[in-house]
Amino acid sequence: MRALLVVNPQATATTPAGRDVLAHALASDVKLDVVETDYRGHAADAAAGAVVDGYDLVVAHGGDGTVNEVVNGVLRGGAEPGLPMLGVVPGGSANVFAGALGLPRDPVEATYRLLQAIEHGTSRKVSLGHVAATGAGADHDRWFTFNAGVGWDADVVAGVEQQRAKGRQASPALYARTALTSYFTQRRRPSTLTVRIPDEPSFEDVRLAFVSNTDPWTYLGDKAIRLNPSTSFDGGLGLFALHGMGLPTVLRYVTHLLATDGNPRGGNLLRRDDVEFVRVTSPEPVNLQVDGDLLGACTEVEFTAVRGALTVAV
Repeated sequence: MRALLVVNPQATATTPAGRDVLAHALASDVKLDVVETDYRGHAADAAAGAVVDGYDLVVAHGGDGTVNEVVNGVLRGGAEPGLPMLGVVPGGSANVFAGALGLPRDPVEATYRLLQAIEHGTSRKVSLGHVAATGAGADHDRWFTFNAGVGWDADVVAGVEQQRAKGRQASPALYARTALTSYFTQRRRPSTLTVRIPDEPSFEDVRLAFVSNTDPWTYLGDKAIRLNPSTSFDGGLGLFALHGMGLPTVLRYVTHLLATDGNPRGGNLLRRDDVEFVRVTSPEPVNLQVDGDLLGACTEVEFTAVRGALTVAV
């Protein structure tokens, strides 16, 4: 088996020692090549090259952004038979994709699980989400593994990226502070989003739309935030959209999500757990994020479920 190990040395929990241990362990079972990323999009380019060169396995060692890039590289030519299998060894701060797969978030334990999967040939097919966005100068075509969204969450991602560019480290506290600041900015904006899902009338005057490809939506430290608990890698997409962002409404949902295992409900909430696509339009440009990565502003975006798009070693 030929394998390519893609390492993001800038990821939060990735260290040179950990990389060397992982590479040494994998090299004992497979014919291994290693790439360390040094520019945005490098992981995607390396994974796309692995497809062309006929590799059997591409292992992403980094955070969810690294995993997303590797997935987009593997699927650059579309979800077709014969693509390399994906392996994941977490090295970021949240590691949502790995957690949703039931993989250990500890890199050493995850490496052992990956070696066991290689030895025993165990894997599973996972569904992915696909984003096509246009407007405001945007032309995005991107896969996502666990969540995407327009509105508040994308603005939070934009704010965190600005802070990281100044040298701040991503942390639950940074996300919480940025979310609070973005909330008050959101409240001053009109309700302009229109949401469309299959076989239902359009939903007007929506303030935010979060789309899930699996459960949980994300983690806050060790706490799983579960917006759509019935959504999984075996089905369609989950939708969590709010018509209002008044303080009592937001506090009720935030408290519920932090204090329970999810399953939120309410009059201001539009929630679906297994849909084939979600289309969101806005007369004004709104930010779009996928897997915690800011894509930029757009005025129309369609999220589509693609079942069995990728094979993952588990």
